[in-house]
Amino acid sequence: MKSKSFKLMPRVPLWQGYIVKTAEPLFTPNQCKMIIDAGHQFTQEKAQVGSGKDGHDTKKRVTTISWIPFDQLTQMYDKIENQLSSVNLNHFMFDGIKITEPAQFTVYPEGGFYDWHIDLSAYGHTGQQPIRKISMTCLLSDPSEFSGGDLIFSDISEYNPTPLKQGQALFFASFLRHKVTPITKGTRKSLVMWFGGTPFK
Repeated sequence: MKSKSFKLMPRVPLWQGYIVKTAEPLFTPNQCKMIIDAGHQFTQEKAQVGSGKDGHDTKKRVTTISWIPFDQLTQMYDKIENQLSSVNLNHFMFDGIKITEPAQFTVYPEGGFYDWHIDLSAYGHTGQQPIRKISMTCLLSDPSEFSGGDLIFSDISEYNPTPLKQGQALFFASFLRHKVTPITKGTRKSLVMWFGGTPFK
């Protein structure tokens, strides 16, 4: 009796569904300007590394940030939440995903960068719920206004770099290692958010 042969399907890398760029910009140039103006209204601070225990480490990160409260730009938050629901349903399929932290307005000046890091470990900190599971970055600047500032993912050559149009967003799993390369000219402004859920199982 002849043995049956089976054709094995090629294995798809796990990370392939963990990086999702919106097909079109989420925000128009005018809407991007409104977000930038709002970001400048709130207290600007030098960004810290991780939870802030390391303080302002200029060897790892040079950028300024501010936080946009939930009661500001409610239409922006609604649009992001709708996009998050679609992206999670069609790509990530993570449990309990929701907006848990206010948006971070981030400014990278000339020379600004953020070295290799993850937004949170795959299992989060002990006792911390919900944990960060999905990260988002949305480019607010016109790409012609700066050079450098590429978002790079470790060991994922197909996604290096990941250029964005003005108003376009990239969603990715928070446990992916990534960095922003130094700005060589101009200023890069972006909107960053993290979305939490129940711990990974």
